[in-house]
Amino acid sequence: MEFPKVALVRREFPRPRVEEVEDELRRQCARPEIRKKLRPGMRVAITAGSRGISDIPKVLETLVGIVRGAGAEPFIVPAMGSHGGATAEGQLEVLESLGVTERSVGAPIRSSMETVEIGHTPHGIPVYMDRLAAQADGVVVVGRIKQHTDFHSEIESGLLKMAAIGLGKHAGALELHARGIPGIRDHMVEAGSLVFSSGKILFGVALVENAYEETAILEVILPEAVIEREKALLRRARNLAPKLPAEEIDVLFVDELGKNYSGTGMDTNVIGRYRIPGVEEPESPKVRYIIVGDLSEASHGNALGVGLADFTTKRLFEKMDFAATNQNVLTSTFVERGKIPLILENDREALEAAVRCNWGVPPERARFVRIPNTLDLRYALVSENLLEEVLAAGDAEIVDGPAELSFDGSGNLRPLAESSRLL
Repeated sequence: MEFPKVALVRREFPRPRVEEVEDELRRQCARPEIRKKLRPGMRVAITAGSRGISDIPKVLETLVGIVRGAGAEPFIVPAMGSHGGATAEGQLEVLESLGVTERSVGAPIRSSMETVEIGHTPHGIPVYMDRLAAQADGVVVVGRIKQHTDFHSEIESGLLKMAAIGLGKHAGALELHARGIPGIRDHMVEAGSLVFSSGKILFGVALVENAYEETAILEVILPEAVIEREKALLRRARNLAPKLPAEEIDVLFVDELGKNYSGTGMDTNVIGRYRIPGVEEPESPKVRYIIVGDLSEASHGNALGVGLADFTTKRLFEKMDFAATNQNVLTSTFVERGKIPLILENDREALEAAVRCNWGVPPERARFVRIPNTLDLRYALVSENLLEEVLAAGDAEIVDGPAELSFDGSGNLRPLAESSRLL
């Protein structure tokens, strides 16, 4: 089968960034209203989530130093709901895959799935907190502010979610996800607000990343200001979020699915699919077929999000940990995202299947885009017939090509990281 010729393009995105993350964090924590929160002898829990935040080991290590410098005793608690197979050991493994270890941050990591109930929301929903964090004298909540992959609102994924679902562990995640979109959109804000007003939270550390996975904004926030600041930071995050190089695509090939790229494996805001019954799909982008080729090592077999694709490969399927995937999918209640798509032997066969199903379009004329994952969108392979549209946006340049797609001896696409050698 003849595939479209492709060109490797490099795109440029807005790039505000914090040059020295450690210095900025120390500067903000030196503010009098923050400094007085830390007292000698306190036991302080610092949260660590499951997302692939680029500077998270550095941020946690710096916070450990700040807390210890105030005469307090810091320790890390995993705050990731049901991730890691909803086990204490699994959550430690997730942190290790993100570079967060006792050695890298300089403090003990205490992982437990036990929780305590700290109250109820105005709608009567119980709110839970990690037992070890609740027994500490104070908690520092660390999280990235970004668009949610299930809905859009004034507050989406950030410190409030980390407090309600992350610190709530499996119990908190189940309570909110069991109520569908209202649970994670509306009740989550109420639950997170209750956590922040409980008297346990010392302050929050909010991070916003640019399209290059660099820290663009770092802000230390007092509990009483978290709602308004999170709203403002989400607006900034939306403006920095990268998009696909084209709005209408016949076949999108995503090299890797992974929890380190998005909570849903593939960012729904990037691919234009929610796959939630009763929720209208995004207007843009319009992608007819999605192929996902592989599962990231950092996902530890959790393939939640594979159901967002139409085709996948045998190598991804063989890496799936069904227990971990099922646990995460069932906690979310969005079962469509866990359904396994058509499994093909390799990338070539998956691509052949997709273009064969692309009604009325000759294979060589398919509007094709290939990306490494939905987090890193700077480099992409785009079909020759999309180049004019991609270049017209003014943020892209051709690195190499157009040329034929290149496969290895196993029928898989050569790594995108090989740049011009792909073509």
